[in-house]
Amino acid sequence: MNYWVLSGIVVMVTGFVLRFNPLLVVVSAALATGVAAGLDLVAIVSAFGKAFNDTRYVSVVWIVLPVIGLLERYGLQERARGLIAGMKGATYGRLLTGYLLLRQATAALGLTSVAGHAQTVRPLVAPMAEAAAEETGPLSDAEREQVKAMSAATDNVGLFFGEDIFIAIGSILLMKGFMEQQGIILAPFDLSVWAIPTAIFAFLIHGFRLWRQGRKLRQRGAGA
Repeated sequence: MNYWVLSGIVVMVTGFVLRFNPLLVVVSAALATGVAAGLDLVAIVSAFGKAFNDTRYVSVVWIVLPVIGLLERYGLQERARGLIAGMKGATYGRLLTGYLLLRQATAALGLTSVAGHAQTVRPLVAPMAEAAAEETGPLSDAEREQVKAMSAATDNVGLFFGEDIFIAIGSILLMKGFMEQQGIILAPFDLSVWAIPTAIFAFLIHGFRLWRQGRKLRQRGAGA
C-alpha cells in the first residue's frame, strides 16, 4: 500500500494548525495527494476543473447572498416601499394574496427556486407588505413583526402546497415509492392531480387569514 497518498492529510492538518488560508491549504493538500498517487500536474488540474464543473451550482447559491446584501445596502428595500406607497389600491391583503398566487403557480411548474425567503421575501415582499400596511396608519413593533411573519408564511404556504402539483418533485416521488411498498401502484401524475384541490384550499384558507389581518389593521387605523 502506498502510504504517501496520505500526505495530503498531513499538509491539511499542518496548514490549519499554522492558520494558513483555508483555500490554499485545501488546494495544497489535494496537490500533494495527487502527486503522491502518481498523477501528473495536468491530470490534477483536470480533476479540479471537472469537480468544479460538476458542482458549480453550489457556488451560485453563495453568490446570491452577497448580491442581495449589496442591493439592500444601496436601497432595495426603500425602493420597494416607495413603489408600493405610490400605487393606488395596493393593500396589504391584495399584495400578499397576489404573491401567494404567484408562488403557488411557479412552484406548480417546478420553479421552486424562483422566489424564497432570502432572495424575495426579505428584500422585496416584506418591505412592500409593511408599506401597504402603513397606509392604514403607523405600525407598532408587534404589528410590524406580524406583517414580516405573515410575508414569510405566505411564501411557505405557496411553495409547500404548490410544489406537489409538479410531478417530478421529490415529495411526489417519495409518496409514489411509499405507496408501491404498500402494494398500491400509482403514477406520479395521479398524485399531482390530487394535490390540486389541496393547493386550492390552502390558497383560500391563507387568503382568508391575510384578509382578516388586513381588516384588523384597517379597523385599528380607523379607530386611531
